[in-house]
Amino acid sequence: MKTLNHYIIYGTLITSAVNAQAAKTPAATIQNMNTMNTEKLSNPIVKQAIDALQSGDKQAWFSLFTNDAQLFDDGNKMDFKSFFEKALGHERFTSIDKVEQNGLHLYGKFHSDKWGDFKTYFKFTIGAGNKISKLEIGQAG
Repeated sequence: MKTLNHYIIYGTLITSAVNAQAAKTPAATIQNMNTMNTEKLSNPIVKQAIDALQSGDKQAWFSLFTNDAQLFDDGNKMDFKSFFEKALGHERFTSIDKVEQNGLHLYGKFHSDKWGDFKTYFKFTIGAGNKISKLEIGQAG
């Protein structure tokens, strides 16, 4: 009986340690996504959009776009609002590797909870009122 109690105590300690480590993981993930270097982002509107994307801030993200903003994913027209309602908080850049076109085109490594890690591009078009009217996203070669 004494040995059984030792196993129960040992099992409880292991379970506690595993649960404690699992509880730490989301905070570490959030910290990493919030500390990604965005110094290369020279366009202030694009920087605000990427900051909102990184933090999963839907209110900040949608406020930067026109009401009729267009989204193209690998050339296919998508429903902008529906797409980002699902994506925000689950997708983010892990690095920005290249910025072109006066800060409107970004290329980098990306993480999606659903699709994994891959290289991507985001191409922003800014229209009237300094609002983003079009966003083209897709896998970069």
